[in-house]
Amino acid sequence: MPLFHTKNIADKKFLVTGGAGFIGSHLVEYLLTNGAGHVRVLDNLATGSEKNVQLFSGYSQYEFVEGDIRDAEMCKRACDGIDFVTHQAALGSVPRSVKDPITSDEVNVSGFVNMITAAKDAGVKTFVYASSSAVYGDEPNLPKREGKTGNPLSPYAVTKKTNELYAEVFGKLYGMKIAGLRYFNVFGPRQDPDGPYAAVIPLFVSGILKQSPVYINGDGEQTRDFTYVENAVQANIRAMLSDNDRAYGLAYNVAVGEKFSVNFLFDSICTLLGMQHSAIHRDPREGDIRDSLADISRAKELLGYEPTERFMDGLKITVDFFKQLYK
Repeated sequence: MPLFHTKNIADKKFLVTGGAGFIGSHLVEYLLTNGAGHVRVLDNLATGSEKNVQLFSGYSQYEFVEGDIRDAEMCKRACDGIDFVTHQAALGSVPRSVKDPITSDEVNVSGFVNMITAAKDAGVKTFVYASSSAVYGDEPNLPKREGKTGNPLSPYAVTKKTNELYAEVFGKLYGMKIAGLRYFNVFGPRQDPDGPYAAVIPLFVSGILKQSPVYINGDGEQTRDFTYVENAVQANIRAMLSDNDRAYGLAYNVAVGEKFSVNFLFDSICTLLGMQHSAIHRDPREGDIRDSLADISRAKELLGYEPTERFMDGLKITVDFFKQLYK
């Protein structure tokens, strides 16, 4: 992975909430392999993986804290002595939120308020958090630009929009340096292929490899700005360590700026695997956005963000990872 910062971070302490999860574990890996002074992970392992925790056990500067962001006291302890927070802990998945809006709200809203309050009280230098392209809701225009969002289409989208509102208020009230990152369909190695709310790419890869049923919601012509995880790591690192005061108090699209259909994604995975498979089309999912494409000019201008991996390059890396996993 390329270097995304120039600052000396050997004496800096970082907290990665959700650091045993997919994006969080890649952030932890970047920080540890690039000389961070201390990296603390807070994770309740509800959706995170023990395997990801074990990846970093050999680093003396790594600390794992098992705990829940719904516990305000735990959040305070996790922020103690921390310079930079990247808040990735959340309950993802639109369908999960449709089925159980209460738990999504407890984790994504109450847990967020606990974390940002703890960060404020601890005097952290910057607080970066994961938002989502789901906040665009029924806004029809493409590409999606940060200043124009529509009505949320799912409880999950409501939770992420609420995060952004709290972040804006905390930044203005308390003078905190805060940045939100609206992820667009992030994918890559370590993304969980199992469970009822698994993401589409690991589901497709595992289904094709196992020659088991693979489902496409709707006609498959819905489009997404698929974003390789290295790009999400870059955005977090640049946002945490930016010297540009204008960069804070804003939300940023984190994507590539290209869109591909789900049908094209499925065919591409079949090609990369060298296997033939037929997908089964079913009803569209409730709460899903039809088309998604990001304008990433704000992140480029204020954070110096520039995608390092395009869709097909990242997809090949990801498919190779899962091929090894299922050997």
